Amino acid sequence: MAIEKEKGAVSIDAQNIMPVIKRWLYSDKDIFLREAVSNACDAITKFRMLNPGTEEAMQVMVSVDKEKKTIRISDTGIGMTADEVRKYINQVAFSGAAEFMKQFEGKKPEEQGDIIGHFGLGFYSVFMVSDKVEIETLSCQEGAEPVHWVSEDGMGFELSEGFREAHGTDVILHISEEEKEFLDTWKVREVLNRYCGYMAYPVMLEDANAKPVEKEVPVGDEKNEDGSPKTEKIMELPKPQQINDTAPLWLKKPADCTEEEYKAFYHKVFMDFEDPLFWIHLNVDYPFNLKGILYFPKLKNDFGTHEGQIKLFAGQVFVADNIKEVIPEFLMLLKGVIDCPDLPLNVSRSFLQNDGYVKKISAHITKKVADKLNSLMNTERETYEGYWDDIAPFVKYGCVKDSKFFDMVKDAILMKKTDGKYSTLAEYKAANFDKTDKKVYYTNDEKRQAASVKLYTDRGIEVAVMNTIIDGNFMSFMEYQGKEEDRVTFARVDADIDGLKEESEEGKELDAEKLQTLFRKALGNENLEVKLESLGDAEMTAMVTEDEQMRRYKEMSRFYGQSFPMPDHFTLVLNRRNETVQAMADRDPEDETTKMICQQIYDLARMAAQPLEAEEITAFLERSRKLLNRVVKG
Repeated sequence: MAIEKEKGAVSIDAQNIMPVIKRWLYSDKDIFLREAVSNACDAITKFRMLNPGTEEAMQVMVSVDKEKKTIRISDTGIGMTADEVRKYINQVAFSGAAEFMKQFEGKKPEEQGDIIGHFGLGFYSVFMVSDKVEIETLSCQEGAEPVHWVSEDGMGFELSEGFREAHGTDVILHISEEEKEFLDTWKVREVLNRYCGYMAYPVMLEDANAKPVEKEVPVGDEKNEDGSPKTEKIMELPKPQQINDTAPLWLKKPADCTEEEYKAFYHKVFMDFEDPLFWIHLNVDYPFNLKGILYFPKLKNDFGTHEGQIKLFAGQVFVADNIKEVIPEFLMLLKGVIDCPDLPLNVSRSFLQNDGYVKKISAHITKKVADKLNSLMNTERETYEGYWDDIAPFVKYGCVKDSKFFDMVKDAILMKKTDGKYSTLAEYKAANFDKTDKKVYYTNDEKRQAASVKLYTDRGIEVAVMNTIIDGNFMSFMEYQGKEEDRVTFARVDADIDGLKEESEEGKELDAEKLQTLFRKALGNENLEVKLESLGDAEMTAMVTEDEQMRRYKEMSRFYGQSFPMPDHFTLVLNRRNETVQAMADRDPEDETTKMICQQIYDLARMAAQPLEAEEITAFLERSRKLLNRVVKG
């Protein structure tokens, strides 16, 4: 029975929905290709579900015809009858996929296939770039007749008898002048690569205006005189190119993947020439369907400017990069792919609806990352230590941002020490706390603070290296974790001398108040705090210390661009065991040489921790020359 020509208006649930779709429903216009190709793949899935075991070749063909100003998306799927076109195309927002899946309720997942797209709003995204849209379709139902549908604005349509001879659907887009960039094959290839690069069926791209190219082909089995195959040159049209990989690595079982495959996939997807450190292959079927691969790149200390890239897929269809609802913020430093077919996407597929399901997925991903770190720590400690310098910023950042993550990985947190070895906090405590005042002593600049570091290492006290951007926050975070009696305090090697004091009778007769007056006058600083202590190294004249918390606060203020004026407040610690200090106690405070020696002692002590400023270094050099002259002249 022939289809009678009919006209009508598309049934909609909201007035003027097409201007809304065109203007803001889809954030990027190129999304129309994703929706059209996704629907085509869904149609193939439906056909295979209704015809299990079919050996028909299944593919989606995207043909760009710049001369005719059209893009044709053709599939070999289930097709539609006239009634189905009326129902699924003419009723905007009617979910054909949802109704179709009702037929398969109660069946196993592998029997259901993977229906992602929806007829309705997804299809109507093509009007963002088109002046007119046509559909040529033929249902796979026995005795079905081909149908032709056409609409120029998405609001009205014309339905008539079609011309398609094989089951499937063609969607023909007549591209508007404003969107003619989509008539360039390279542009379409770029969009298909981004969104459709891993769809489940072959997605082919054809340039309908391609010119024949010369090609050399063999002439049967004929041979040349030298025995080489005889060839001839012919003109041949370029064949359509397959855009996608239908069996991406993340869908395979981890046991079936090789190290070379993981690295090759990483290089291809993320255009990173460096190998990743290691990776986590997610393969979950229950309680939700989640697959993916997360890679740990080399972060070093530059993670503040580092941007990871977590690509989110829904059933092999690319959705977006770095969607924070699924991927916890601190995991954004990683690179990888996450594929979750059951994600509750909104109509544009660009954002996730906020629900408990998504939170469970996020929590599971966090747990898998923690499990990987703990596994490496417990079974491959030496390898894990080799990774630590690169992953430390990520792990510490994750702990600061998510206390649950910290609870999961706290036993896998390492501290690098100045001797190049690594230890956990528990190991550091066991090795050092009986020798110190129960603090973790650290340096954030081994070379500049070498003199202070040596004071501790000479006493057998290990010094941790905390030199990444996140370490200030991380130490503050750690100081408030656990029970109060178990909490640990971090102190830079030049923050105090509590761990360096030792009992000695040398210099006990010195008058601390007199020395303080001497140095205050020589330095012109009445607020300078001067202490007299017995330090382990008698050759050490003095140290300059600065309160740990005050210094951290100033450093964080500078890091975040805050400009609260905070004066420096240093304490000069004189070593009473040192001969120079002992000699200073008897010098005339009014003597010019005495003043210069005091200034020299103070500057040398400061230089052991941090460089002098421009004017200060100039004064130091000039003073050094004067003192040398006085020593030489006697």
